[in-house]
Amino acid sequence: MLKKGIKVLLHLLMLVFLTITTQIGGVIYLIVFSLVKRSYRKFRLKRLLLFALMYLLVTFLIVPIIAPIFGREKINKSQYIEARTFMTDLLNRNYVRPELNTSLEKIANRFNNRHPGIKLVYLDANFPFINKFPLLPHLSHSDGKKIDISLIYKDEQGALTNRKPSVSGYGVYEGPKPSEFNQIDRCLNQGKWQYDFPKYLTFGTINSNLSLSEKATKDLVLEILKEPPIGKLFIEPHLKTRLNLKNNKVRYHGCQAVRHDDHIHFQLK
Repeated sequence: MLKKGIKVLLHLLMLVFLTITTQIGGVIYLIVFSLVKRSYRKFRLKRLLLFALMYLLVTFLIVPIIAPIFGREKINKSQYIEARTFMTDLLNRNYVRPELNTSLEKIANRFNNRHPGIKLVYLDANFPFINKFPLLPHLSHSDGKKIDISLIYKDEQGALTNRKPSVSGYGVYEGPKPSEFNQIDRCLNQGKWQYDFPKYLTFGTINSNLSLSEKATKDLVLEILKEPPIGKLFIEPHLKTRLNLKNNKVRYHGCQAVRHDDHIHFQLK
């Protein structure tokens, strides 16, 4: 009885995990679980293979067709727009409202005119379905209106690059200089432990020779702010000051969120 209870608990945990990380994975898990019975020979392997096949088919063929019913579509990747990692697309975290998709294309094209060959690299956007369905660990990526993009970096020779200092694009910070206001310490001293949490979500730090390109990052921000549909842009206060960003769309996200000196967040009105 105890053994059976543990198995049920493990299945429930797997269902919850797949749901909160991919939105659709839990449903597919249930379907596969019902189709492949324990009485089948090598049922575990068959379940795994069927799950992988169904998940890939649904993610890349079916979800993009259904998502527009919920007012969302896949980010249009191009020679100027790309995901930081394939996992963003694989986990269905690459959906936005059509008007945000249009703005992304315009921003990327204009930015490429300023800095040829340097791409707009997106991180997490939104799931394809259902408003207010949480995209963890984010607080607000639940309505198709939000997206995170990477800062722009340069190599040791000062040349701009599409490489980033972490695998995920998160967690390697451009912290405040001694002369700059330190919002991070203020939030941490208030007990907001999660503010610094993305440092555990790098999935590996790489390209340690890279440094922030303040000019190119500011140019990217300015192109974002030109878009009328964009209502807010979040970046850490010390970077707002350092980059001399005075537009009233540039806001502070608050200590309840996480620090924004490893990425830029912006959203529709």
